[in-house]
Amino acid sequence: MLTHCVPVKPEVVISKRPMFYAVSLSSRSSPSSLFYTDRRSARNFGSRKLQVQCSKLETRGVKTEFTPWLIVGLGNPGNKYQGTRHNAGFEMVDRFSQAEGVVMNTIQAKSLIGIGSVGEVPILLAKPQTYMNFSGEAVGPLAAYYRVPLRHILLIYDEMSLPNGVLRLQPRGGHGYHNGVKNVMGHLDSHRDFPRLCIGVGNPPGTMDMKAFLLQKFSANEREQIDAALEQGVDALRTLILEGFSSNVNRFNLGQKYKYHQV
Repeated sequence: MLTHCVPVKPEVVISKRPMFYAVSLSSRSSPSSLFYTDRRSARNFGSRKLQVQCSKLETRGVKTEFTPWLIVGLGNPGNKYQGTRHNAGFEMVDRFSQAEGVVMNTIQAKSLIGIGSVGEVPILLAKPQTYMNFSGEAVGPLAAYYRVPLRHILLIYDEMSLPNGVLRLQPRGGHGYHNGVKNVMGHLDSHRDFPRLCIGVGNPPGTMDMKAFLLQKFSANEREQIDAALEQGVDALRTLILEGFSSNVNRFNLGQKYKYHQV
């Protein structure tokens, strides 16, 4: 990993985001380090003489941005809805929190949240407890409180226009008649320029009611496809957080699009 550092005026930077405090330190003889800590610990470094601003590059030339990510899975709270198609977003956040060792045990802004990091990039995982159609009541306040820019608010939700188990990462988009996404957009001043990870759940068969279909649990075969997709989603989220919408994300989307096509 290559590190490019530019010395600036002597000071320690403590971000004003509640719960996220960034400290960037360096000396002339060693590379800089950037880490997140609490306010008291951050102040203890005030005697250092040099602060640096760094952009860390992977060996393949992809820059890592250290702006925190707010990753929100949409769903309905309660055992009644566990394992249903409409709770695919909740399941993705659960799987990712387990993979990254993020404990979700705090209630804030009508959400169950957990704070951690992927590499050196801080993440805030959230599962709104408002019920699907009012998800914006959680996402809007969380984004404002932690000052997360739109480009780092990732929404994860079920998508009927995709085959079951097919994933798609997008940098922006509309609500596609998804009431949860529509409500989130309404609480983000109608902005649509935030990324999303869509989890395909397929369409209801025949004349089956759409609501009944979404609140139904997956079949055994569908469950296998969703479980495999969630594992693939963990890797995709890591790539997105560390690299942004790079060529690797494009390859991921292409692979997902044709994952069930047989040559």
